[in-house]
Formats: sequence, structure tokens, C-alpha cells
Amino acid sequence: MHYSAYHSVDVINGEGTRCTLFVSGCEHACKGCYNQSTWRVDSGHVFTQALEDQIIADLTDTRISRRGLSLSGGDPLHPANVETILHLVKRVKRECPDKDIWLWSGYQLDELSEAQHAVVALVDVLIDGKFEQENADPALLWRGSSNQIIHRFTRE
Repeated sequence: MHYSAYHSVDVINGEGTRCTLFVSGCEHACKGCYNQSTWRVDSGHVFTQALEDQIIADLTDTRISRRGLSLSGGDPLHPANVETILHLVKRVKRECPDKDIWLWSGYQLDELSEAQHAVVALVDVLIDGKFEQENADPALLWRGSSNQIIHRFTRE
């Protein structure tokens, strides 16, 4: 998997102070996308074990409290990303059980593959749906267009 950017402290992409990973790879090619540089699966940098370890270290850093991890892109649920993202979210849930995970995807919840569902089963908030320029609204919270849905999952 490749990624375009990692922010160890972010207050824009989800509730509270967060770590945010922008992955590469998106097949939706939404008109008006603000992050077109992430569309190619090989754009940006290779996601390494060192970065994964850094994300865990940042999430557990007591000097700057983070509420959780945000995964955006590109598309974290792109078929080229699912295996690595699943491994990452499993590790976050295991080693940082008090942190939440937010994920943005152009895929809709009802069209996900079994592998994509395995990832979504571990996230707390999913914002799904392609960005639609004709439905864009800068006043929307956590999403770019009104067709996108915020799913908040409560799990035992």
C-alpha cells in the first residue's frame, strides 16, 4: 500500500485531536475531488512497518492526547489497500482499545465486498459515498457532499 500523507496531530478529519493517514488509490475519480494526487495506487510513499509503529506510538502518546485514527485518501477500501488497512485497524483495536477509528470511502456500505466489510466491522465511524460536485456543501460536517452518509456504529 502507498500513502500520500500522515498527520500525527489533526483536528479537522473527525472529532477531537487525531492521527490521520491519507492512503493512495481511488477508482472513483469524482469530479471536483480535492485530492486527485491520491488516485493512483502507487502515488506517494510506501506504507512501512516503521510508519505503522509510529501511528501506534502517536496514538498512545500521553503528551498529546489523541481521540483516534482517521483513514482517508484516496480510498482506504480500495482493493489494493484493504489487506493493509485491515491489519492496521486490527492492531489499533488491539493496542489502543480506547481510541476510535474513522474511515472515509467512496464505496457505499451496501455495496462493500466481504474483505471491505471486514475492515468496516472494526471502525467506529464510516463516511461513505462518492463526492458529488453538484451536491457539494462546505457547511457540511465531516463530508463534502450531501449524498455522503455518516454511519456511527456502536459495538459491544
